[in-house]
Amino acid sequence: QVQLVESGGGLVHPGGSLRLSCAVSGSAPRFDVMSWNRQAPGEQRELVAKIVGAGRTTYADFAKGRFTISRDNAKNTVYLEMDSLKPEETAVYKCYAQDSLAKLRGREYEYWGQGTQVTVSS
Repeated sequence: QVQLVESGGGLVHPGGSLRLSCAVSGSAPRFDVMSWNRQAPGEQRELVAKIVGAGRTTYADFAKGRFTISRDNAKNTVYLEMDSLKPEETAVYKCYAQDSLAKLRGREYEYWGQGTQVTVSS
């Protein structure tokens, strides 16, 4: 039923920008936690940015000042604006969503998107 559909990835030169989108499709609940995560080749998956509740945001240290996570509640879509991209930030970027109330009730509560490839190269 619920799907997280990511888009916006691609090839960008160092110093460039990309805007990723994660759209929630289906008869989905309103997730109170959504985040962007990434995994580079040979590396562990890491949190990039998270948006919680009414709009509180947190960022990984490497993302602060360069990346911005935002949410459009009407479209049930979360975005990640990435600026000043570096080659080492080449990775698969994945969207994550959590329904904390469902988690408390012992029901299915979390979902992952398939990921979108971001390649930063000259």
